[in-house]
Amino acid sequence: MSKSCKGLAMELVKCLSETDCVKAQNRPYRECAGEKEPSISSECIGLRETYFNCKRGQVDMRARIRGNKGY
Repeated sequence: MSKSCKGLAMELVKCLSETDCVKAQNRPYRECAGEKEPSISSECIGLRETYFNCKRGQVDMRARIRGNKGY
């Protein structure tokens, strides 16, 4: 179950690497992921929300029994 969010994490990093926040401003991925909408695209925001829900599902005991939905 620890690898169920790995695909989402890779897509989020790929999406963030194409934003101006990382390219032009040379800021770290973690700072850019926390930004609001003007600096990153809505696709990256959607991936960030989905990744957050995936990671939260790993901690939720109900989801641990049934298994995380994964990617």
